[in-house]
Amino acid sequence: MITYDTIRHTIAIVLLVILLAKFISKMFFRNNEISTRFIARTAVFSAVAIVLYTIPFLNFSLPIFPAFLKIHLDEVPAFFAGFAYGPFSGFLVILIKTIVKLPMTSTAGVGELADFIYSVAFVVPAAFIYKKMHNLKGAFVSLLVATIVQILVASFVTTFVMLDVYVALYPGLTKEAILLMCQTVNPAIRNLQFDFLLMVSVPFNALKDVLVVFFTFVFYKRLRLLFMKFETQKN
Repeated sequence: MITYDTIRHTIAIVLLVILLAKFISKMFFRNNEISTRFIARTAVFSAVAIVLYTIPFLNFSLPIFPAFLKIHLDEVPAFFAGFAYGPFSGFLVILIKTIVKLPMTSTAGVGELADFIYSVAFVVPAAFIYKKMHNLKGAFVSLLVATIVQILVASFVTTFVMLDVYVALYPGLTKEAILLMCQTVNPAIRNLQFDFLLMVSVPFNALKDVLVVFFTFVFYKRLRLLFMKFETQKN
């Protein structure tokens, strides 16, 4: 149910991301190279990404993976921004939704840092490739390459870096506790190195990426046509 508070918070988020987009863009572009359309559309995509990233019931775990691994689709609007307005727009969407989420963190900021790294590794390469190959084949190639890059980056960084960071920064968390959570789902996982990599990290990221790519591929063209129609009518 949509309430007054929901509407008010949504408006506040949109205004915040517009201000953040303007501020961050000015850090990179000094000579009015960022158009009002770029900022406005980046803000809209950022607002959607924030909703998908911060609302709890839109982030869900699967029974075949440990509960601390969550599926969330906030990379879809980042892909839309990157494909429509370039890699920098996609990067801004990722950065803004991460900044907004940080005050609400339940992982001492580690989860948000990991998500930022993985999303950048996923969205930015795809946007760069699509910018050079701006057609259906380019979209397919960019998403395929980006999926491979993201799976490699996310799987190895999670396994060999982020688990240690979680243990170091999250009070009371130990590697033994993480391993127990994994073994509850899959008793065949005997360690947090290659067993975790092959049985948890790689399949989880592959599944999440397939979902993100599916929604991006299905809805981007429709959204692009809608924007083009809107801009034609406006002119």
